[in-house]
Amino acid sequence: MEWLILWLLVAIGIGLLLLSFRFLPKREVWLSFLLNAYAASFFGAVVAGAGLLEYPVRFFAAYTANSVIFEYLLYPVVSVYVYATSRRSRGLVLVAQCAGYAAALTGLEVIFERYTDLIKYHRWTWAYSFVTMFFLTLAVRLLTKRLIGETKK
Repeated sequence: MEWLILWLLVAIGIGLLLLSFRFLPKREVWLSFLLNAYAASFFGAVVAGAGLLEYPVRFFAAYTANSVIFEYLLYPVVSVYVYATSRRSRGLVLVAQCAGYAAALTGLEVIFERYTDLIKYHRWTWAYSFVTMFFLTLAVRLLTKRLIGETKK
């Protein structure tokens, strides 16, 4: 069942990535996507490498302890949608939007942790996931907006 879920998540991630090109310029999609993938892979390597959580069923298990699907596809795609839906947001509205996305991702993670072998917490909790994803999402969104603004000048 886990492999079916992984392949379904791959299809959803690719579909959402391709869809994002219909309403955002390519450079904005790629900048947001790649910034998030880079940051998420760093934090994912630290967290999984320290044994705080584990991904028992994952792609490329012989090569990495990370969740390749989450860190290199799904979370970066979410980052693109955060950028797309918050391009004109500022202040508390932006913070609330990033918190909403982080909460949705955390909720899905908790469901996967409880009912599948896709993720297992050891010395990790949903609260750590929420805080980490919230700050990373906000940071990538702010950096993307800043870099896009500088390239348009």
